[in-house]
Amino acid sequence: MSSDKQQRTTLVCVPFAGAGASFFHPWRALAGDRFRVVAVELPGRERRLLETPYRNVCEAARGTVEDVVAAVGDGARVVFFGHSLGAVLAYELAHLLSSRDEVHIERLFVSGSPGPWTQRARRATGLPDEEFLARVEVFAGFRHEALDHPEMRALVLPTLRADCEMHENYTPSTDEPLAVPICSIRGTTDDLVDAERAQEWRKATVSDFTFTEMPGGHMYLADHAEELVRLIDAGSDG
Repeated sequence: MSSDKQQRTTLVCVPFAGAGASFFHPWRALAGDRFRVVAVELPGRERRLLETPYRNVCEAARGTVEDVVAAVGDGARVVFFGHSLGAVLAYELAHLLSSRDEVHIERLFVSGSPGPWTQRARRATGLPDEEFLARVEVFAGFRHEALDHPEMRALVLPTLRADCEMHENYTPSTDEPLAVPICSIRGTTDDLVDAERAQEWRKATVSDFTFTEMPGGHMYLADHAEELVRLIDAGSDG
């Protein structure tokens, strides 16, 4: 990025189901002076653990948008990145901000997600605890170690359930596409989102659309953060 872009561009990262803002903290060092990294802090996790989590994506976007504006600053140039649940939440945030003058959205990176009009066919919402956790483990491709400790599990489970519910029941707030470039990213062996579904995001923008794949499954970003940050940096220059 140019020196002017370095000073003004902020990458806003939106967590996936069950994750907190801290997942993206290592990205700050990876980004260096290329862009600033801000992670959305949602209720029900980490510093906001005791707050009631959202159960509706559009409500979450409306309840979070002012925090995003405050975090990036007035007049900021913004790039969004969201994975899975974070992808549709980032999409809704982009819609809310596209009609405002405080920020300029340069690009939306959506990861591990079908287009916003396609609901998940395989669901975990409403299952008993053990079945729910087993289904989520299949979805994610790994089991979080906190779920093996009863006290931690009691803290994490309600938020994870709420996240899955709002993701699986998500309906877009509008059928209008964004006037913002979108890049859709998918892990090459993602069992949840195939390449055709990942490219449905083409219909969500009247601007440029790109699609790319990276090695790994649904949670490819856990092992390829450095490559992903480089991709976002290169895509934000385009």
